[in-house]
Amino acid sequence: MTLEQLYALIGPDMKAVDAVIRDRLHSDVVLVRQVAEYIIGSGGKRMRPALVLLAAGALGYEGTRHHEMAAVVEFIHTATLLHDDVVDESALRRGNDTANAMFGNAASVLVGDFLYSRAFQMMVMVDNMRVMQVLSDATNIIAEGEVLQLMNCHDADVDEARYMQVIHYKTAKLFEAAAQLGAILGQATPEVEAALAKYGMHLGTAFQLIDDVLDYSGQEADTGKHIGDDLAEGKPTLPLIYVMQHGTAEQAACVRKAIEAGGRDDFPDVLDAIRKSGALEHARARAAHEGDLARASIQCLGDSNFKKALLQLTLFAVERNH
Repeated sequence: MTLEQLYALIGPDMKAVDAVIRDRLHSDVVLVRQVAEYIIGSGGKRMRPALVLLAAGALGYEGTRHHEMAAVVEFIHTATLLHDDVVDESALRRGNDTANAMFGNAASVLVGDFLYSRAFQMMVMVDNMRVMQVLSDATNIIAEGEVLQLMNCHDADVDEARYMQVIHYKTAKLFEAAAQLGAILGQATPEVEAALAKYGMHLGTAFQLIDDVLDYSGQEADTGKHIGDDLAEGKPTLPLIYVMQHGTAEQAACVRKAIEAGGRDDFPDVLDAIRKSGALEHARARAAHEGDLARASIQCLGDSNFKKALLQLTLFAVERNH
């Protein structure tokens, strides 16, 4: 199933979210508008705002505040992308030049700050302390995840547990917050709110694990970024960690050297080691397990088309090629 089919249920709501995004992007400062509109308008799966809408729908929410909250989540995500691409010195995202490649590092960092602060202005307007707590906690943990990832770069001794912590902080936390926000707006019981938060965390983890797989197996035209970027940046992702732990001594030494040195010189040899060691199959299996856990987390929800869409979203996250 495609994302378009999954989102059919929330099509009008997604249009309303886009309208909120356009309205809230307004700034009297021309460069702020240019950079923000460029990154927001350059595509993306919009999975995090969709999660807010689907979770709220599954709880029978009928107001409009979920549009604002979905836009807040997208702004936070976009701010992290702007900062990420500067830190990683990335030149390509979603098949387009990154904002830092187009406008420079300084503009990207500062507009990222604008998006963070605009998101906080919007969440205050909702006037719900629980919403503010979830989003402020998530934003702080995401920042910690960014620093953890930075510390792990070029460190070939990072193990699976340390890497999974980065995923949970850096990627899964915003998925978790998005699903939790929908539950809060839908006035869910504490147990159902916790179940949706758990769903989001497992979904986000699966999503990131597949991103790791696609960095060594995807097609550039599909993924919209340069294949091998993670290796070039010295990031010890799960496929590389698996080779070092389960590959031959020669394969492990090759991967260790590549992580410590960074760059793309060793990419063909590393790719060969990843494919021959079964590392991609291992990472896909881990992602599939996270998808199973996500689906199990929301069995407590009543039957609805929104619940069906949430269940199908886990399959998309695991089976996608982009």
